[in-house]
Amino acid sequence: MTAYHTVVVGTDGSDSSFRAVDRAAAVTADSGAQLVIVCAYYPSSRGEVEKAQDVLRDEAYQVVGSAPAEDTLQSARDRAIKAGATDVKTVAVVGEPVEALRKVVSEHSADLLVVGNRGLNTLAGRILGSVPSEAARKSGVDVLIVHTT
Repeated sequence: MTAYHTVVVGTDGSDSSFRAVDRAAAVTADSGAQLVIVCAYYPSSRGEVEKAQDVLRDEAYQVVGSAPAEDTLQSARDRAIKAGATDVKTVAVVGEPVEALRKVVSEHSADLLVVGNRGLNTLAGRILGSVPSEAARKSGVDVLIVHTT
């Protein structure tokens, strides 16, 4: 079997998603693959930004726009390097998680997508679908669903 060349993993900053990052980092460390860590986010509205600036002043950047996603990505990158990954990129993408993952998989010609299993065993996940199950159905590449819960 050929080793993976580019591995994409999604994170939302949760402990569960960080465990998926750890597993993806281990896979890339073993194969010498590039690791691309993705965090999807929704931009804040102008009203939300102004309200945050009124309350938080100069610290508003920490809770609006892409700053929380960038912080999540930096934490995930640090974990990945600690787990042995050597070639790590991070990408913040505006939009919903599955479409963000699909976009990054395509743009980076990834051959493996790693996601945590969070949501697979919930009632809402079974009725509405979950990020892991939807990503597995729509990604077009191998998907590793990591048992994180």
